[in-house]
Amino acid sequence: MKVNIKLLKRLRDETSASIADIRKALEESGNDYKKALEWLKKHGIQKAEKKADRQTAQGIVEAYIHQNGKVGTMVELLCETDFVARTSEFKNLAHEIAMQVAAMAPSDVDSLLKQEYIRDSSLTIQDLIKRTIAKLGENVVLKRFERFKI
Repeated sequence: MKVNIKLLKRLRDETSASIADIRKALEESGNDYKKALEWLKKHGIQKAEKKADRQTAQGIVEAYIHQNGKVGTMVELLCETDFVARTSEFKNLAHEIAMQVAAMAPSDVDSLLKQEYIRDSSLTIQDLIKRTIAKLGENVVLKRFERFKI
């Protein structure tokens, strides 16, 4: 079956999944956009689960101060390599998690991972991390966070 190039480009822009994965999703779904998107989500979660036991010794600490200056957070996000820690996708994930902590004041890492993502209530923070794992090809672990409030 011939893959619809416009759909392939659209899915690539939206998901950042590999072209091979997008091609396979479109082939298996008969060029159905919604079915291909679901296939990519499921496949990404499976990829993330396979990487869960890999060691994470690199990463970044992200700080976020809310606009009013009365709430601040620090997040320690780990990955496997320094190369991935320097990518914009990884840095963006750390920033989004830091904003989530500022907005939602979770009590611990487990409760944070289960929270609905503030920008998209159809996702949890764990889902957001798994999507990033699928994009980057490395395990990503939220080690800890602190929230400060005056």
